[in-house]
Amino acid sequence: MNYDSILKDIKPTVDEKQHIDSVSSKIIKFLQKTSSELNIDAEINLVGSVAKNTALRGKSDIDIFIAFPLNTDKKDLKENGLKLGHLCCEEFKSTPEHHFASHPYVTTEIEGCDVDIVPCYSIDDGSQLKSAVDRTILHTRYVKENINPQMEDEILLLKRFMAMTGTYGSEFKVGGFAGYLCELLIINYGTFEDTLKSAINWKYGEVIDLKDYGTSNLFKDPLIVIDPTDKNRNVGAALRLDRMAEFIQSARNYLFCDNKKDYFYPALNKLNKNDILKEFDLRNSELIAIRFTIPDIPLDTLHPQLRKTSQALERKLNKEEFNVFKADYWSDEINTCVILIELSSSHLNNVKINKGPRVFINQACENFAKKYGRENCYIKDDYLVHTQKREYTNAFDLIKYVLTEEHINLIKVGKNLKKNLINTHEFIDIEEINPEFLEDFLYPGRHIVR
Repeated sequence: MNYDSILKDIKPTVDEKQHIDSVSSKIIKFLQKTSSELNIDAEINLVGSVAKNTALRGKSDIDIFIAFPLNTDKKDLKENGLKLGHLCCEEFKSTPEHHFASHPYVTTEIEGCDVDIVPCYSIDDGSQLKSAVDRTILHTRYVKENINPQMEDEILLLKRFMAMTGTYGSEFKVGGFAGYLCELLIINYGTFEDTLKSAINWKYGEVIDLKDYGTSNLFKDPLIVIDPTDKNRNVGAALRLDRMAEFIQSARNYLFCDNKKDYFYPALNKLNKNDILKEFDLRNSELIAIRFTIPDIPLDTLHPQLRKTSQALERKLNKEEFNVFKADYWSDEINTCVILIELSSSHLNNVKINKGPRVFINQACENFAKKYGRENCYIKDDYLVHTQKREYTNAFDLIKYVLTEEHINLIKVGKNLKKNLINTHEFIDIEEINPEFLEDFLYPGRHIVR
């Protein structure tokens, strides 16, 4: 297939590239000059996809790493890194924000560009690692040394394909393929299409070891890609199994379809809101939608806790025999979250079977019979059981009971969400929920096929 028209749409425009290059150059010159004037021993590096020429159009974030010598005290690294970041913001009249990796760094917007200014240690290989971000300069160096302009285009095609099928991005919200992981896949397989052709034959625990380090046995992840700059790191560690599976199936769908170009553009919403609500009616399920406010915490903290809370509610409902068909969450990432739970029924009968030990386990059966009354016990298959009154017969009542100060510990809620969940939760109609989320809930596979 000829990808020229797609590349024309996804590569940064000449104006965008010139602007990014100009802004990054000015920032680097300022930081080099300032660190020298303040006698701060540091080297300024442009890293990330901009430095590697592998950034998609509109995604050209500027990542500047300030590399300090290995003998620098960590306290000095933090202080001087933040000082240089703040002075840079003053120079370019922007507002600094602090974010945290293994230590704080500055994020800001300069001349319309998102900029990260990150202190790190200057290392030559992974064995010298002192903080999680130290490898980033090595990553940039390795990719630049191992790709050419044609491979840059192949990387862009792979990133765009993954972005449009919902599998791109290593942040917890997505759990997909990191940019660096995409670059290593192209370095290994050569082209976008060859990557897909290989991916459809991947197995659980697939290993890619570009430098033949032989350390894959250290990992138990679905995809193991040994970092060429650190033999003890799996670049695919953040990749969730479901995202890997979605990519594999997306690759199959793409390779065996005629409308390949569509995979590089967003999946269109097929239904309007009224149609979506009708589709839910046709499923004849019962829906529980819980809305609550979210705290002001970093997104990489927020999303794991929202996911944990959603799954905890699902487990609790299933444990009490409310058959949950599906549960998921949506958040505007500013004020609100909604957990949507789909059940066969929100009501149950008043009694349930309490399953005891197998009849062949003498002492256990005797204990069970004593506890529940010998006259109340009977046999189901080869288990001793008894019928008891169900504690919860209504799913709404169960959730109301759990989401209280006294009983919230019955489920494992994200620790930063507990207070908000107790004090602000309310049951809402699905008409109040984001329609795109509802369509994804109805048709979870719509992004991986066109």
